[in-house]
Amino acid sequence: MTRTDNTKGFWTVRYTFLNSTYFVAFCTIHACAAAFLLARGFTNTEVGVLLAVANIVSAVFQPFIAGIIDKKGSLTNRRFIMISVLVILAGSVILLFAREAKVVIFIVFALIYMIQFAYQPVMTALCFEYQKTGIKINYGLARGLGSASFAVTAAIIGGVIEERGVEILLWVNIVTMALSFIVAMTFRKPDTDAEEASSSKTKGKSFIAFLKAYPAFAVFLVATIFFFFAHNMINDFMIQIIRHLGGGETELGYANFLQAILELPVMALIGLVLKKISSSSLLVFSGFAFLIKIAILIFATNMFMMYVSQSFQLFAYAVFIPAAAYYVSKTMDESDQVKGQAYVTSAITVGGVFSNLISGVVLDNLGIKPMLTIGTVVCAAGAVIATIAMTKLKPRAVSGHRE
Repeated sequence: MTRTDNTKGFWTVRYTFLNSTYFVAFCTIHACAAAFLLARGFTNTEVGVLLAVANIVSAVFQPFIAGIIDKKGSLTNRRFIMISVLVILAGSVILLFAREAKVVIFIVFALIYMIQFAYQPVMTALCFEYQKTGIKINYGLARGLGSASFAVTAAIIGGVIEERGVEILLWVNIVTMALSFIVAMTFRKPDTDAEEASSSKTKGKSFIAFLKAYPAFAVFLVATIFFFFAHNMINDFMIQIIRHLGGGETELGYANFLQAILELPVMALIGLVLKKISSSSLLVFSGFAFLIKIAILIFATNMFMMYVSQSFQLFAYAVFIPAAAYYVSKTMDESDQVKGQAYVTSAITVGGVFSNLISGVVLDNLGIKPMLTIGTVVCAAGAVIATIAMTKLKPRAVSGHRE
């Protein structure tokens, strides 16, 4: 029987809830990773190794899983999300009891850290999969409210940790992932069981074939790595930048809250903007915003300039994420879209890995400004590459979807 509850608000509310629970847990797992692991007896070096390993595995795992999902077999976007939230929930339960078993903590925390990154592009692909069946979901609003959930969680979780300890992070994960699983179970298209059972297998493209099929996208992935080298440099070493400007942990909380909450209005309105400006143009625009954001910090002398820099999140990350999602949806075959979303997330992850490996060394040996200068140069190169990719190259090597 065909369902008739595919009104825009009904589906947007549920998709918003999936995003909100995801980003609450993203804050407790990713933003609070160092706090949790240090409290469990890890050294800074061990924390760095764990996160680097998890990021590298995630960068490889995302396209692999996307390739399986794109083949239209039994593993669908919805089912992978349900599996992922159960893994994070189970891992959090294990961590509640593994208080001093560092090997267990290392393996389990790396797993849940990696799997949460892995299902982020699948969340995006899920929205566009449903949209293509005629179901109306406001992606930008739902994604923006997800960022708002991160912002609110970031604003309050530090004080709660001080009062109750890092175990509260695990309880938040357990509750939010349980709720997310329930919502995902109800997130079903009309006749979804028949659709999922009867979906025929399609041959997925290899990595090289994929890049050849979408040359502009392939080049843009390089630019994405460069953008997020700079972006992660700021985020990962923000406390050192803030201390250099005379601030401390309180100002760190303000800066994180500011950039996260500013994402909401832009993401909520991005659908309207895309009616006037193409996603490819917005991606170039966001690249230059990333550049301005980090360049400001080279010349910053006080916290006001730090907040000005963070305000460019409005035009950088807040534009990039939904514009990249719409670009993949508009320019790629349906059978390649989950993989396309995954490659974007993998490029973001790779940028973070390089930032972690290089920025810390530069910071320890040369200081804040040389580190930021390197980040600015890399980001500028990314802006040039993005401009070439989006204006000089065709979205596809063969005729097909065009913007």
